[in-house]
Amino acid sequence: MLPEKRGCRENRAMTGGGNMKKILSVMLCALLLTTFAAACAPKADSLSKIEEAGKLVMLTNAEFAPYEYLGANGEVAGIDVDICQAIADDLGVQLEVVNMDFDGLIAAMKSGKGDLVAAGMTVDAERQQNADFSVTYADATQIIIVNKTDPKVTTEADLAGKSIGVQLGTTGDLYVSEEIEGADVRQFKSGLEAAQDLLNGRLDAVVLDILPAQGIVDNNSDDLALLEMTSTSEQYAIALPKGDTAFVERVNSVLEKLIADGKVAEFTAAHVEATRGA
Repeated sequence: MLPEKRGCRENRAMTGGGNMKKILSVMLCALLLTTFAAACAPKADSLSKIEEAGKLVMLTNAEFAPYEYLGANGEVAGIDVDICQAIADDLGVQLEVVNMDFDGLIAAMKSGKGDLVAAGMTVDAERQQNADFSVTYADATQIIIVNKTDPKVTTEADLAGKSIGVQLGTTGDLYVSEEIEGADVRQFKSGLEAAQDLLNGRLDAVVLDILPAQGIVDNNSDDLALLEMTSTSEQYAIALPKGDTAFVERVNSVLEKLIADGKVAEFTAAHVEATRGA
């Protein structure tokens, strides 16, 4: 009798082990199916999110007049704001503008703090790894700002070995850091801050995008002057979430119409005038 009892216990143990294996297999399959379903589920698109929120959130850096700057009422104004207002109008929502440091704009968009970046931003290969871009709406070049009465730089070649102010994260920053031999690169939050250090004798030159540079020099015409750079050219576009084709196409449709109707040119002329002498 004892062997039979032992055998019965062994059979029950074997049966229990088999059931446990089946349960684990079922749980594993369920987990795999859940993971697969989550991976295949459609991502929330920007257009639906914007419509639901009732607002388009524009991320920018209001230190780049005439593209974005603080107006007389303390609110962000500029060419990019007018463009994004037109996009918001097309979507039937309000425009909200968030002002932050330039070098953190794309990361902030990726983390969901905004829907797009409009900040006089140049399209380049590095940024295209983290964002898609609209059609371009402005051509630009870099230009040199120097002290008018005592210039330490008189040609582009003179930049080598000089102390040069740039706005952090901009094309000017990248160009001077990578292309100007021996340059002592000083990074600032804005071109205006860099120009102030130039005025105070702490820099030999500033390299900045042409329209913001022209505005700074126009407002300090007795003390500052411009020198052309022949080796740089760039295009501005709006940065958008990576892979959101429908949103890119919608933004492009608005932007292309603004360009064709001459509205971007109107925005540019208006804000160049508004920031002259400011």
